[in-house]
Amino acid sequence: MGPFAGEIAALATAVCWSFTALFFSFGGRRVGSDVVNRTRLLLALAWLAMLHTALYGRPWPEAVEPERWWWLGLSGVLGLVIGDAALFQAYVLVGPRLAMLMMSLVPIASTAMAWLFLGQTIGREQALGIALTVGGVAWVVTERTGGPAHDTGPAFRKGIALALVGALGQSANLITARVGLAGDFPALSASMLRILVAAVVLWLLSALRGDVGRVVSRWSDRSAMAAMVAGSVVGPFLGIWLSLVAIQRTQVGIASTLMALPPVLLIPLGYLVHGERVTRRGVVGTMVAITGVAVIFLA
Repeated sequence: MGPFAGEIAALATAVCWSFTALFFSFGGRRVGSDVVNRTRLLLALAWLAMLHTALYGRPWPEAVEPERWWWLGLSGVLGLVIGDAALFQAYVLVGPRLAMLMMSLVPIASTAMAWLFLGQTIGREQALGIALTVGGVAWVVTERTGGPAHDTGPAFRKGIALALVGALGQSANLITARVGLAGDFPALSASMLRILVAAVVLWLLSALRGDVGRVVSRWSDRSAMAAMVAGSVVGPFLGIWLSLVAIQRTQVGIASTLMALPPVLLIPLGYLVHGERVTRRGVVGTMVAITGVAVIFLA
């Protein structure tokens, strides 16, 4: 792989997750975010098994050490179960703007955790690039859209706390995944292990609640199902695979910073798909974030 393989994979991940947001938002409005959350993992496992067969001649990785199972499984639970569940609920309680602002903390938390647990350090230029990118993203997502203001009651505080749990869950997910990828373990195989564990946990929880029938019945909505299929390709299939390539090939702090770009990338996508207005603040935030990305590559 080239010298910027990790950074390029991280940028590709951000692009994938931007399209994922469009597909899953549409599907979630029709059948509910919990149905999308569970269905996407099953679909992703199918795509991963087909690609794994094409590349390695078998649909499933063999002879995986128990320790690697542990770290990759833990990563899947932290990111795909706890982190995503907390974030989805935060969207409901405080709205996407504040929830996404809290998610801007992921690169900072990931950089700190990578230093504490992995011994990864970054230089001044890289730190400047991270600061510019995170600042640009934060500037974009804090723009007021004219919607109703949230009160500061218990629901608001709970939403902020859940968004913080989501951010910390995603950061811890990257660290544990990096440990599980040690020894150049194939990122595609690692994606399968992470998603399998997360899918088993989520569907077991659904079974305990007696909710499986309701989730499956929602698959009859063809429009929502089409959106979930498309979203599963660019999200938990390509997106998660590329994110593991990114943290395997570059420092976790840099990878998480580049993967935090969807709020910026969604500005042109929102304009092209929904005709949403592009504001001066959005343009400035995008330029600052892109400058940060350029500094990271130049560093």
